[in-house]
Amino acid sequence: MKACNVVNLLVVVGCVTLTSNVYAQASDAMPMASSPAASSGKATPADKKLARDVRKALSKTPNFNVSNVFVKARGGVVTLSGSVPDGPQIQQAAEVAKGVPGVTSVSNHLTLYTKGY
Repeated sequence: MKACNVVNLLVVVGCVTLTSNVYAQASDAMPMASSPAASSGKATPADKKLARDVRKALSKTPNFNVSNVFVKARGGVVTLSGSVPDGPQIQQAAEVAKGVPGVTSVSNHLTLYTKGY
């Protein structure tokens, strides 16, 4: 029974990860090199504000814990990293981030974690 649950969990994680990566690659309309912030590697005050805005939006999402989620923004491109306890929250975080004004695309690198491992 445990093996069946593990296999099901792996299938769900694989599907969510694949979906997130496909979206991130397909939605990246603006090349990173054309952004001044991307070439310098340093966050501008606008980048920092956008990252805070995305994190604030995530923190207001019902039943979403942002304690293990990290947000980085560069020239409108938001990168999500860290982990969440439920698979559907990976896609939910990307959707919330896309809804924040100023976000041009989302690169979702969130992973799933389970307690006890």
